[in-house]
Amino acid sequence: MRKIIALFAILLVFSCSQEKQSVTRIEGKRININDSIAADQNIEAFIKPFRERIEEDMNKVLSYAPKDMHKNDGELESTIGNLMADLIKSQSEPIYKKRTGKSIDICLLNHGGIRAPIPKGPIKTQTAFNVMPFENSIVVVELTTENVRNLIDYLASAKRAHPISGLTLKVDQDFTVKEALINGKPIEEGKTYTVVTSDYLQNGGDRMNFFKDPVSLEILDYKIRNAMIDYFKGVDTIPAVLDNRFIQQ
Repeated sequence: MRKIIALFAILLVFSCSQEKQSVTRIEGKRININDSIAADQNIEAFIKPFRERIEEDMNKVLSYAPKDMHKNDGELESTIGNLMADLIKSQSEPIYKKRTGKSIDICLLNHGGIRAPIPKGPIKTQTAFNVMPFENSIVVVELTTENVRNLIDYLASAKRAHPISGLTLKVDQDFTVKEALINGKPIEEGKTYTVVTSDYLQNGGDRMNFFKDPVSLEILDYKIRNAMIDYFKGVDTIPAVLDNRFIQQ
């Protein structure tokens, strides 16, 4: 009798293990997270000093803007774009030169990467986070003359105020390039040029494919936003200029 019971138990377990399970219905409900949910006072007390420290840092005044600056206040250049390109070039130059012994020829950023204007008045740490909310880092690429010309053709065909520094361009009414100067000099065939940009663009962002296969690549381990903050700390008043670095004639 015991053998029969044991055999029955084994068969029952085996048959259950073979039974297929399936989900017949999934139910859910929305839980709105708003002011109706009471805050946990223990958690609030714990994070309060951290919140206050962050708010203090974010509201710290670093510099001053003499006028409103935004990325559409010029045709092919903008005040904020010129500022961004110039400061990234100047802040990156000593780091790159110390590592390689070379200077930076050009800076190129992208128009869409500027996410907020800089209003007239005090510039705070928060300003840098508003303008550059991304974690983009600075890199320097060495390009052949051919790829420098591809870069210039890209700017002419894009017809947008992509931030540039160290490069001046003149195009005609059809956006054909009439003059391109690097640091005031014509481009020399067979020479390589160094361009500081973001890691996003170096990887082909905004279709800037001329960056993807450089002669050399130097990663500076320096975020664009941090370069902005360092620059703001070093000047009383930031420049807000349109200087005809990219014009149509």
